[in-house]
Amino acid sequence: MLFKRMESGRASISDPVYLEVIAGLYGTTTPAILVGVCQAMVGAIITFETGDVATAILTALGVVVAIARVLGILAFRHRVAQNPLLDRTEAVIWERRYVAGSLVTALVLGVFAARSIVLGDAICSVMAIGIGFGFGAGVVARLSLRPVAAFLDLVAVAAPAMVMTFMQPDLRHVGLGFLIAMYVVASFEMVRLSFNASIGQITLKRQFEQLARSDPMTGVFNRSVLAADLPRMLEDPAAGGVAVHAIDLDRFKEANDRFGHPVGDALLKQVAGRLQALAAPGDLLVRMGGDEFILVQRAIETMNDAEAMAQRLVQSISAPYRIDGHAIELGVSIGIAVAPEDGRTAEALLSRSDKALYRAKENRGSYVFARALRVPGAPSAAPSAAGLAA
Repeated sequence: MLFKRMESGRASISDPVYLEVIAGLYGTTTPAILVGVCQAMVGAIITFETGDVATAILTALGVVVAIARVLGILAFRHRVAQNPLLDRTEAVIWERRYVAGSLVTALVLGVFAARSIVLGDAICSVMAIGIGFGFGAGVVARLSLRPVAAFLDLVAVAAPAMVMTFMQPDLRHVGLGFLIAMYVVASFEMVRLSFNASIGQITLKRQFEQLARSDPMTGVFNRSVLAADLPRMLEDPAAGGVAVHAIDLDRFKEANDRFGHPVGDALLKQVAGRLQALAAPGDLLVRMGGDEFILVQRAIETMNDAEAMAQRLVQSISAPYRIDGHAIELGVSIGIAVAPEDGRTAEALLSRSDKALYRAKENRGSYVFARALRVPGAPSAAPSAAGLAA
């Protein structure tokens, strides 16, 4: 039941929170380095004092695993440095790699400690078991947000030594086995408490961040998001072509003045809902203020993709609205700038889409590409929604 609750909480973690958790796993190389160094030192001492070949092999294996884990952490950092945007599928792969490396380390340390008990040297046993206890403390600290993985690590590092102590006929070894078992139980209780507290804190943090980025009336992003997200989208090679649609509602002021601000607010919410319905999952929808919106369209392959989106925007937003018994009709004017043809920076694209919007508003119910403003004799605007329908 406990695992079921934890796995249920794990599955309900949002993608941003989950990605933050995975980044935290790979946040430092220090634990892996320290485990490798400690095992190398203790293994060398035990091998020197006892001449045990099995200990030497386990020591070498532990050092190799520690090096592999450090290289894995560096590989993750290199991947994030190239592109900080990870999808959940890729993050799951990185999580499994980390958990696998951690579990192998736990098994090696557990067998290492068990072997030290067999050798019968008390000081050697204390040193080997001490490394296992230190690793367990690190598991509680680092893997509390992956509770099942943490429990497997704790069992793997403790079980071999426990089995070996219970196999000894004297009371001292049996007592040591019970102490190790109690350590595992106490450690897992700490994992459970830390899991609940950490998930709550991270979720609350994300909620505050989301509120700071959202427009309170419509629920879409506010203009502050453009400064942070648009440059990243332009730098992301997986984003493909990017089109910035600057959107301004026609006749909104007249409707707002005629029917009142509550109706105007409801109208903006419905407009935002229609825009969200048209935006793809990777697109960025922002309310700039008043009746102005920005839709950043990703993954366009040709100019036709941006034009098709503009046509859908005109047709959708121009469809009638029904609010509090009032039938309201709006129009929309759109200015479009496409990267990299119209600019490679967020500032350039926003400026040129705004200039194209200014031209589109001269005819209302139309869209204008920024490139049309630079071509002599180019048409000032595309056909209106009515013209397209005809």
